[in-house]
Amino acid sequence: MKNGKYIVVLAMCIALSAPAWAQPRLRAPEMYLGVQGGVTASTVLFSPTVSNMSNPFTNGVTLGGNAGVVFRYAGHKVCGLQVELNYMHRGWREHTDTATYQRNLHYLELPFLMHLYFGKQAVRGFVNLGPQIGVCLADTASGPRISGTAAHQYNSIESRFDWGLAGGLGMYVRTRNAGVYQLELRANYSLGSVFHTSPTDHFSLANPLDVSLNLGWLWPLNKPKQVKFEN
Repeated sequence: MKNGKYIVVLAMCIALSAPAWAQPRLRAPEMYLGVQGGVTASTVLFSPTVSNMSNPFTNGVTLGGNAGVVFRYAGHKVCGLQVELNYMHRGWREHTDTATYQRNLHYLELPFLMHLYFGKQAVRGFVNLGPQIGVCLADTASGPRISGTAAHQYNSIESRFDWGLAGGLGMYVRTRNAGVYQLELRANYSLGSVFHTSPTDHFSLANPLDVSLNLGWLWPLNKPKQVKFEN
């Protein structure tokens, strides 16, 4: 089953990227290096469900932040490659009328994204899509344990390695002398679990899910005077 997940992800990436890379090449590729950061809303999808977060999209979400560096290379008319190195605050929250328990998972992640852009030279929309890998650097908690000391989700996480899919939608403005300013709404779904999920384990699903809103500033590494295309 795990091998099947890898095959599906690889097939999706190949199918989505093939039409884009068939586009005409730019005579002067665009290269950018910059920073980004924003706010993140995250949860973990558990099965069987944790009793105090029966709806993880309402009472199971925790807010955090993210920040990182971005490198973008665009060598084709409508597409390019974007690689990032980000800090990401993930986790989940359990809430009752009298108490709140919050789990904080601090990740270092490396997304490899296909960057599709459209629009004019000054203002463009874009879509980012691709796989990401990461590692949990720290696992902390705040608040009392609500479901009792025997609840499995209060144990230390059992898998620090993370892998999954990332997708974002946004727009950016290219200025003449002040770089590129962009806004992106992104979702990350982890195909890896924070707890073991074999048939003999307590959870059959324990996958992080997060949505972030990010602002970015990128600076061109080369400044072509005019963008031209090759057939």
